[in-house]
Amino acid sequence: MKRRNLWIVVVLIAAGLPLTACEQSLRASPDTPQTIAPAMVERIEGTDLSRVTLTAKAAKRLDIKTAPVREAKVTRSGNATLRKVVPYAAVLYGSNSGAWVYTNPQPLVYVRHRIAIDYINGDEAVLSDGPPAGTAVVTVGAAELFGTEFEIRR
Repeated sequence: MKRRNLWIVVVLIAAGLPLTACEQSLRASPDTPQTIAPAMVERIEGTDLSRVTLTAKAAKRLDIKTAPVREAKVTRSGNATLRKVVPYAAVLYGSNSGAWVYTNPQPLVYVRHRIAIDYINGDEAVLSDGPPAGTAVVTVGAAELFGTEFEIRR
């Protein structure tokens, strides 16, 4: 009886070997679709910043929204001046590293940009320094970009 069981085990192993070889060859095949990461983070040479590039599917999933930095005449203490303004929703605060926005220099590409806020006026941040007027800044999804840039995982 033991000898018969041994032969059954040998036959099953022999029958299974070609199947494992097929599985390995399928994985190694260049025609097999590869998993594509939803984001790629690249250091920007000469800076402490990174470029975050999302796939179209990832950007859609995050529902990324942008708005332009605009120049607006703002009045404070009776003085009207032309200043850069961003939606306050675009502002991120780093621990000990000031305030930031994510710019969108190319489709699906996002780069953190330091800003200096003079004051907050309702749902707008009036800047004393920041990206040029017309630059697209992220208003929805910036926290997720920050997490992606610094590889923060849940």
